[in-house]
Amino acid sequence: MKKILQDLSFSELENLILSLGEKKFRARQLYDGLMQGKKISAINISARLRETLLNDYEDEPVKIIQTLTSSDGTEKYLFSLADGNIIEGVFMKYKYGNTQCVSTQVGCRMGCKFCASTLGGLVRNLSSGEILSQALIVNALHAGGNRRGVTNVVLMGSGEPLDNYENVLAFLKNVSAEGGIGISPRNISLSTCGLVPKIYALADEGLPVNMTVSLHQITDEGRARTMPIAKKYPIAEILKACEYYFDKTGRRYIFEYSLIKGENADKAHAEGLVKLLKGRPCHVNLIRLNAVEERSLKPVTDKEAYAFLSVLEKGGLSATVRRSMGSDIAGACGQLRAGYLKDS
Repeated sequence: MKKILQDLSFSELENLILSLGEKKFRARQLYDGLMQGKKISAINISARLRETLLNDYEDEPVKIIQTLTSSDGTEKYLFSLADGNIIEGVFMKYKYGNTQCVSTQVGCRMGCKFCASTLGGLVRNLSSGEILSQALIVNALHAGGNRRGVTNVVLMGSGEPLDNYENVLAFLKNVSAEGGIGISPRNISLSTCGLVPKIYALADEGLPVNMTVSLHQITDEGRARTMPIAKKYPIAEILKACEYYFDKTGRRYIFEYSLIKGENADKAHAEGLVKLLKGRPCHVNLIRLNAVEERSLKPVTDKEAYAFLSVLEKGGLSATVRRSMGSDIAGACGQLRAGYLKDS
């Protein structure tokens, strides 16, 4: 597999261009083209430089091979990587802007029982440029004229972002860099199942991204039934790491809580969640579970979800029921990829 030019920051790209005996301004031409989602072969550079780069670098590290459009306007993409691996992403339109959900790994090794992405385990990490390219090519589809492109990014596709820490960190720096696609860290959300040491490390980086932690239960024993990572990092340690993240970044943290019938969605669990989180600078995002064919977990009804929300709000927690988008196009993360691989 060739190298990926989108892995490089602008300064690294400048150094590469100078090392090839080219003038410095060629780096800006090349960088601008890449940030517009163009292949190397489609960027206005000299034929000699293009040929030199294509000998070592992938022309198109990520490409869209299938697009599904929901009745609500949500678009779900199946991406092919240069080595033939498949990942997926989602483009969602909101009043405040457009959000692109990106994947950080091919598959996942966390083993959460409510997620389709982890069914086949972890295949490999994505490079920073492969993560970035997902946003670049989707932005190119939507930006232009009076249309807004990608304004927000969420790292909530397949993979555990903090399990691919170095590449994700490089992505965060490159996607928010001035002169590039320029998405503010404050418009970026990173979702983790709770890798405590990496939460501390990210807090120390000084990148005020929105951190979302998959909680889904109020006790370690209950959490371990659906999330194997709970056996390594207790809820108490996660809460301490979240406090540190808030102190370092000033950003309140978000807890995702998937409501699973018969598991964590009754009034007692709602009251327990209030007791656990009240007074903390956090928000609770309630999720109506996307049923995964290979799992036995069942979702709650809308009525049950809003009854749970009512208990949280009466208890003083900031909470919402996540708006369901794209449910008619394989809404659960990993479902589209799993279906494609099964049919291939």
